[in-house]
Amino acid sequence: MRYSIVLTALLCLSATSAAQAEKLNVLVIMADDCTFRDLPMYGGENAFTPNLMQFASQGLTFNNAYLTSAMCQPCRAELYTGQFPLRNGCAWNHSASRPDATSLPQRLASSGYRTGIAGKVHVKPDSVFPFENVSGFDPNCVRNPTMQHETSGIREFMGRDADQPFCLVVALTEPHIPWVMGDASRYPKKNLKLPPNIADTPRTREDYSHYLAEITYMDGQVGEILDVLEKTGQADNTLVLFTSEQGCQFPGCKWTNWDTGVHTGLIARWPGHVKAGTRTDAIVHYADVLPTILTLANAAEENLAELDGKSFVDVLLGKSATHRDYAFGMHNNVPEGPAYPIRSITNGKYRYIRNLSPNEIYIERHLMGGGNLNNPYWATWLQNAADNPHTYKLVHRYMMRPAEQLYLTSADPYEMTNLIDSPEHTAVLNDLRTRLDAWMKSQGDPGAAEDTWDALKAARNGEHLYVAPEVGD
Repeated sequence: MRYSIVLTALLCLSATSAAQAEKLNVLVIMADDCTFRDLPMYGGENAFTPNLMQFASQGLTFNNAYLTSAMCQPCRAELYTGQFPLRNGCAWNHSASRPDATSLPQRLASSGYRTGIAGKVHVKPDSVFPFENVSGFDPNCVRNPTMQHETSGIREFMGRDADQPFCLVVALTEPHIPWVMGDASRYPKKNLKLPPNIADTPRTREDYSHYLAEITYMDGQVGEILDVLEKTGQADNTLVLFTSEQGCQFPGCKWTNWDTGVHTGLIARWPGHVKAGTRTDAIVHYADVLPTILTLANAAEENLAELDGKSFVDVLLGKSATHRDYAFGMHNNVPEGPAYPIRSITNGKYRYIRNLSPNEIYIERHLMGGGNLNNPYWATWLQNAADNPHTYKLVHRYMMRPAEQLYLTSADPYEMTNLIDSPEHTAVLNDLRTRLDAWMKSQGDPGAAEDTWDALKAARNGEHLYVAPEVGD
């Protein structure tokens, strides 16, 4: 009898371990400030990314993935909390989520996962984001821009306990400025094909060359990370997500609501479940990533109720070609410069942008500040604008914006032609206006009142948003 009881207990323990071993692992690889259109799988004509191209051939590429705010801290907070910026509290750069918010580590812990992060964290407070720190990758490119990476930390984390599923985020710092990693000689300045939203000056070509070199360096890191996963023997049981994060630090990308700012690259690989070499037009948000992971981890259903995001598992598995009808964007410029609040919406074909303070000029202190750590080419744009109509148009487009903008992004991918006064687009314009109004109301968004120095001061006093000390940008 005693033998039977012991045997039954051992069998139960074995079954539990087997069930845990069968649970899906999750690996999220993030680039930093990489405009999705600069990647070859999204039409980029310059960057050499053999590892990402191979990875895309093994998985599903999302044509319409978006983040709400094209800034490092708010977009990461959205990704990890499954809530939009105003709902999780991190609606400015260098701010923090509300102390009662919960994120990926807490939510996965209840399903038996250990959750770690290697590289750039850039979310606050620590109590809301209690990741296990995993060594080996640069945590802050501004402070140590030439730090060399190594993979022993992620290898140990992935292989530590085969009976416990893991979720690991490897948040790379490339191609965030300063652009000092990689081999820029691969990209001769005279051979570069600059996008139409970037002015063609000699200094811009030089910096763009170094930016592309960092993309290739980042691609090499992706290859190394995937190789580590393969050598642990867990690649077949791991969902791998790669995302390019927000746009790069060229005017019109990061810190904007244009497509090159809030549209992100997203590729998913899960052998035997996600069909290799496929693409989807389904609209997904960064906020949707957490509920997708929780669904695959068999997390309790009530954990998903308070999230803005919703699971796109059916898209991953090829059961659905659609997910959302719209994706939304917002930008609060304080403390990067004077207040300049922006809201936007896209249906994947058209983008509508509402500038809530159109009589102000747009100033971003990092982009316009000059110096090697920021963007020394901006001064060359201003100089060139005196004689070059296209450069003048780009400078004007960036600094002086109308109250409303409407773009047919599907035909005008860099959104250079504003259709706001086009009679034939009245119906779609009114629909997007109405949908944006409804979203702002659902988020409790006060609009322009959110992006003021008084609001920032109140936030620092703990009266609304919780703002953390700056840690790089």
